Parts: sequence; C-alpha cells; structure tokens
Amino acid sequence: MTTCIPPDVLRRCLVLAGPTACGKTGLSLEWSEVTGGEIVAMDSMSLYRGMDIGTAKATAAERARTPHHLLDILDPHQDFSLADYVSTAAKACRQIIDNGRVPLFVGGTGLYLRGILRGVFDGPPADWTIRERLEADAAKQPEGWLLAELEKVDPDTAARLHAHDTRRLVRALEVFELTGQPLSAQQAEGPADNDVRPQQVTWLSPPREWLYERINRRVDHMLADGLVEEVRGLLDSEPPPGRTARQALGYKEIIDHLEGRASLEEAVDTIKRHTRRFARKQTTWFRNLEECREMEIHGTESPGELVERLAAG
Repeated sequence: MTTCIPPDVLRRCLVLAGPTACGKTGLSLEWSEVTGGEIVAMDSMSLYRGMDIGTAKATAAERARTPHHLLDILDPHQDFSLADYVSTAAKACRQIIDNGRVPLFVGGTGLYLRGILRGVFDGPPADWTIRERLEADAAKQPEGWLLAELEKVDPDTAARLHAHDTRRLVRALEVFELTGQPLSAQQAEGPADNDVRPQQVTWLSPPREWLYERINRRVDHMLADGLVEEVRGLLDSEPPPGRTARQALGYKEIIDHLEGRASLEEAVDTIKRHTRRFARKQTTWFRNLEECREMEIHGTESPGELVERLAAG
C-alpha cells in the first residue's frame, strides 16, 4: 500500500527545497506573496512544539506575513512517520486549494520531498520484537552501528539517512528482516509522469563555502538566542521528549552537554560540523531526484531577484 498526495492536488503545488541555512525562508515569503501561496513546512523537526530555536522555525512575524502549515502540530514525545507526514500534508494542501490559494512546500528534509513527489511505501506492520532487539543491540554498540548495519543490506536507504535517525534506521532494518528485500527496492524508484508532478520543484544550490559560513553563524545565533535554555526546558517537560526529538540536529549535542558528556564549546563545534555534513547530504538528496530543478545562487541576490528567476521557470 502506498500513501501519496492525490495527483489533482499535487499538480497545483509548488516546491522550494534547499540545504539548511541557504535562505529558503526569506525567498519563500516573497514567492508566496507573488503566487498567492501558503507555506507547507517540509521539515521533520519543525513539526514539534517547543523546538523553535534549534529548528530555525518561522517566527510569529513571518507566519503573520504568510500562513504556514505543519508547524507545531506535535508534542516532542510523539512519533510521526513519513506516511503520517504525507497524509497530513495532503489534507493541508487540499484545504489551501479549497480556499483559493496555492500550496507551497518549503524545507530541506529530503525524505519528505521524495514522499511528496513519489508517495510512500507503507511496508509491513511494525514488529516490536525486532525493533526492541535492534534498539537494544544499538545501545551496546558504538555510535553509527545501525547505519553501518543498514549499509550492508540497503545502501541506497542508508545513504539518505543520518546516523542519528534511529527510528528510520530501525524501520529500514526491520523491513529488510521481515521481507528479505531492502526498503529502497520496495519504494517507487522512478519519478512520476510529468502530468502528476507539482507545477514547479526547485532546489537552491549555493556555493559551499558561503553556505558553511552561514551555518556557522546561524549556530552562534541560536546559542545567543537561548538554545541551551530551550533544550533544558524540553528535558524538564512531562512527558519528556521522545527519541526522535532527542536525536534532532542541534538538540542531541546540547543534551550531551547538559548531561555531562561534552563541554558547551565541544557541543557547539559538533553542531556546526554535523550541520555542514547534513547540508552535504541534503544536496545529494536533491540532485538524485529527477523531478527537482537546480537553481544556482551566489548568496548576493535579493529575494526579489530570486523570485523573478523562479517565475521565469
């Protein structure tokens, strides 16, 4: 069974993707005003309430400027599958269209983008015996063990996942164990026909050194804006954050600091390094999706100038 956005809805959508810190937010606000769009967040962590600073979530002023969807819909202890995201996004898009507006997906989660474009293979039901065994084994092994195990049986899926994404790594290994086939082989490998694709799918491709500098500055700003206090508040909440929230980029490293496994300086350096690596992986995701059109940027353009390029196709 496949969960997907209905073709009549998908055809009316716009998509703006790009690596973290590349300037998607400012551009998406301008583009939404030109197209009559409403923004549908395409970010796996901005779904969570209380995780604002570390996810660079749209501010109240930005949300007032353009309606945003799929922000703050979960508590940090809740899980949310890829199929859940696609299903929820489909409902949001239908509502936007019914209101005479245009759905504009904006974000950098490659797995979500693939699910939007090609649907999601739901796979066999969860087998908690397998999951608990894999999680117990992982707890005894060095960091990165789950990813290394998945690379042995499903390198394509492993290439798309982060070593900290325990839930999806376990699911991919579980599917292989239950079916004898890699998850990547069971998902739609090729793009959909042109007549059932979004009207435009663009990803921003900035210079690497420019992007890395922006990433480093963004992390510094997050610390100045209170990231440590935000994470401390999450840890003190009831119920406490679940595994997915605890493994989020920027949050895991600060948790390590707060729980005595790293100094603050070490945690910050690790966030910057992990975020740069994540940006490289995002770029690989976008390049590997045939439906996506690369738009090179230099970092000197204004949002208005980039909107003109988007409008020109």
